[in-house]
Amino acid sequence: MFQTAQAGSSTPPTLGHKDWEPRIVALICNWCTYAGADMAGTTRRAYPASVRAIRVPCTGRIDPLLIVKAFEQGADGVLISGCHPGDCHYVQGNLVARRRFTAFRALMEFLGLDAKRLHFAWVSASESMKWATLVQDVTTAVRQVGPLEDWGKLSDARRAALSLPPMPAAPREVPSAEAQEATARQLQSLAAKLLGDGQASVVIGYTAGPLPDQMVPAFITRPEDATKLGWNERCYNDLATFLPEAKRKWPKVAVALKRCDGRAAIGLLQEHQLERDKLVQIGVSCHGVWQNGQLAAKCYACDGEVGSASDFTVAADGVHEGAVAAATKRTVAADPRDARIAHLEALPAADRWAFWQGQFDRCIRCYACRAVCPLCYCGVCVADKNQPQWVPNTIDAKGNLTWNITRAFHLVGRCSSCDECARVCPVDINLELINHRMAREVETRFGYRSGEDPSASPPLATFRPDDPQEFIR
Repeated sequence: MFQTAQAGSSTPPTLGHKDWEPRIVALICNWCTYAGADMAGTTRRAYPASVRAIRVPCTGRIDPLLIVKAFEQGADGVLISGCHPGDCHYVQGNLVARRRFTAFRALMEFLGLDAKRLHFAWVSASESMKWATLVQDVTTAVRQVGPLEDWGKLSDARRAALSLPPMPAAPREVPSAEAQEATARQLQSLAAKLLGDGQASVVIGYTAGPLPDQMVPAFITRPEDATKLGWNERCYNDLATFLPEAKRKWPKVAVALKRCDGRAAIGLLQEHQLERDKLVQIGVSCHGVWQNGQLAAKCYACDGEVGSASDFTVAADGVHEGAVAAATKRTVAADPRDARIAHLEALPAADRWAFWQGQFDRCIRCYACRAVCPLCYCGVCVADKNQPQWVPNTIDAKGNLTWNITRAFHLVGRCSSCDECARVCPVDINLELINHRMAREVETRFGYRSGEDPSASPPLATFRPDDPQEFIR
């Protein structure tokens, strides 16, 4: 099981493990690597017996959850190997898998898993010597970092010292009540017109909640009720979350979207969860959302412009067709999430692992992060399946880590950076840092930004022949 060397060290001591041998799980392709391993045996090539080989039809069938399960069930290292690019029995399965492995490796490194524990290689059926050498090298690497159960075990004082830098001062003030009321009036006017003209069956927006200063989602179906709509710095919810269900109830849906919410709507369009001709996107010029007197981290670097796919732009100065730039530019600053990510990445891997273990240990598995996420729309979540049960349903380190890694990976290349998961987390896990770090990885590696182009294919659903693979042997 993932548990977590001495403070400030990236390699744990092996005292007490003199006779210890690593347990390594190898997920290998049936058509190439398995045949190569078989040839290594029949030709009497010697290599360590530390590897437990599991044959799979293709590396393209290896869900990263299988890797997590291997570690969860006691493996100290995992090896993935398949056909060389261009030799796949299923033509391109390994090319799609290469992208997945690139993203999963980056995720695990950010969480603090030592790179010596996770290995990838291409081994053909004729490369028995390469297989023997590979197993020897992987075994040596895993021996160097020791048992996984010892990884990241820090003193209580050292673990408590692992904290994030404070948020910097906000680059702008809360917008005036007059400006927000003017924006709300324009939104009300547009909503009444859309409902009255039959251009929309429902308008999803915000209205005053039961608590003071609270704004909650509202579903307006009559023109005369449009006056209930409001707009201010407390419009937190990502309204795109309601679109998959709303489309089943109403023939045409209009929705008020902040910039980040609009990116989520585009993600749903890309994944065929919505029909563009039945969706009216109302981009609302946004000054940022504030909670407890603090501007949300996602808003520091956002200029408040509406998404390029907006059918209408609503601002204090009126309603415009299409996506129109705001008359007054917002003051922006460096994204504080980047500084916090840089702080974590500067830590030794064992410290980083201990930090995230401490975060995930707090998880109570309430699934609020799943409920609020617009891209978590599966009818049955993998966390709820029990035949087989992929995610342990116990509220302990094992189940918490598996759940959080699985959900983070499912959002790679899809997350709209609305950060709602972190906002609603009752135990304040910094989920936004994981999602933001992986968004940067996808942009750097594949030149893709989620929620920008409705016609683009999600990055983990496609590939390029020249995708990077410097980490694959």
